Amino acid sequence: MAEIDRNRLGRALAEEQHRFVEDHPRSQALFEEAKASLLDGVPMNWMVRWAGAFPIFVREAKGAHFTDVDGHNYVDLCLGDTGAMTGHAPEEAIGPIVERLRRGTTFMLPTEDSIRVGAELQRRFGLRYWQVALTATDANRFAIRLARQITGRSKILVHNWCYHGSVDETIVTLQNGAPGPKPGNIGPAVDPALTTKVVEINDVPALEAALEAGDVACVLAEPALTNIGIVHPEPGYHAALREISRRTGTLLIIDETHTICAGPGGYTKAYGLEPDMLTIGKPIASGVPAAVYGFTSEIAERIRAAMDLQTADTGGIGGTLAGNALSLAAIRATLESVLTEAAFAHTIALAERFTAGVQAVIEERALPWHVTRLGCRAEYWFCPRPPRNGGEAAAAIDAELDRYMHLAALNRGILMTPFHNMALIAPQATEADIDRHTTAFRESVEALVD
Repeated sequence: MAEIDRNRLGRALAEEQHRFVEDHPRSQALFEEAKASLLDGVPMNWMVRWAGAFPIFVREAKGAHFTDVDGHNYVDLCLGDTGAMTGHAPEEAIGPIVERLRRGTTFMLPTEDSIRVGAELQRRFGLRYWQVALTATDANRFAIRLARQITGRSKILVHNWCYHGSVDETIVTLQNGAPGPKPGNIGPAVDPALTTKVVEINDVPALEAALEAGDVACVLAEPALTNIGIVHPEPGYHAALREISRRTGTLLIIDETHTICAGPGGYTKAYGLEPDMLTIGKPIASGVPAAVYGFTSEIAERIRAAMDLQTADTGGIGGTLAGNALSLAAIRATLESVLTEAAFAHTIALAERFTAGVQAVIEERALPWHVTRLGCRAEYWFCPRPPRNGGEAAAAIDAELDRYMHLAALNRGILMTPFHNMALIAPQATEADIDRHTTAFRESVEALVD
């Protein structure tokens, strides 16, 4: 196996940093200007987490590509970290969105689109009833509240290194075998160890031990980990999760916000999962803020029995803009015309091509790396074998090598997801776009190994 010379890596990274600054004078100027009014020069703090000395400023985007203010065109394999999984400004959604804008956007009253959305969600995911929120974070928060209300239990359980947005209870990780605040957890309301149990994905004995106490209202789970790299569940894990949760009276909430990449009905439909509740946000409205959460008929009856209509507006679930007409029009257009069976067939095939291209380079250069895929999402890792759980994945991170590969790709017109080496494929992407990445990946590797 080839080894990376760290001195050579340091020199290559410095060269890419210099090239980036030279190629993006307008973005740099705008970044400096933005510092006068925006904290750290960005409108949202995560936007500072890019490999370059500053974020590039976007001028416009269409489909699988965007152009920055310096005139560079990029193949977008980040897609707003799944928010633009539909591709940018998909033609099929633009008309209904613009028409809804002309006719009013929010009323705190339903529109006919809400009925069509509910029926389509029911068909795709198999859960009977649905509600609408603005973000997957809110959908998860509301689902957790409902689970606590109807079970009378206080705790939740998540997988180590999970991702469920900015829900307080989920910004937690295992520290020496015990739950504690995830590194960087900003001002937690309470110690998450008081609210949350944490187990590694694929650890059935730990899962069973955590749920047997009978104090967990719900398991909130991505069906595969996606934000510490793609970590697949092992055969039989989901069957065990469902059996143990049912036996212990624990509700199972599946978060499909990232794993919708597995197909039109997400991982749930593709692999026959049977959650009590399901949440999803990000891509379902073609970039318009929207999310949904659904539940079975049985859960719906328990919710109704535990709710007081007179205080429903002050119970911590909902929001003035939740379920607004614009979001619902965008969800309807996206589900009916953009995130279709045909679109997934196309993007999954391209993700397979991406995986094959990366694997070929890894083999050519005898690198101790691997590449893995989930639907139309793929990722390469700087370790020889796929991590079995979140803890192993976190231990395999190589921050310097990550930064180099991201920046080298960006300098060659490829935008990867900034937090790891992940690519998400838009429906408008082409084989040429994927091959462009393979070429950039090969060039980046050749600068490191002979």
